[in-house]
Amino acid sequence: MILETVGDSGAIQAKIMYKVYLSFLQMKEYLSETMRHELIVYDERAQIYRITEKGKRFLELYRQMTESISMTKPIL
Repeated sequence: MILETVGDSGAIQAKIMYKVYLSFLQMKEYLSETMRHELIVYDERAQIYRITEKGKRFLELYRQMTESISMTKPIL
């Protein structure tokens, strides 16, 4: 996941692309969307992507939700 890859220390495009297994075009599209939703920002000075507070909150809620889903037993 892009947000996990960016994490607290930030990440360059190449790290995101290879760690998340995306093509260059896919990565650019996903980065654009996550930036549009203010989950990450691009730090031009450091030339890396950084997660925002909103992105951290989203990631935490995502982790809680997936944990809750994995703990439920099938009804069948």
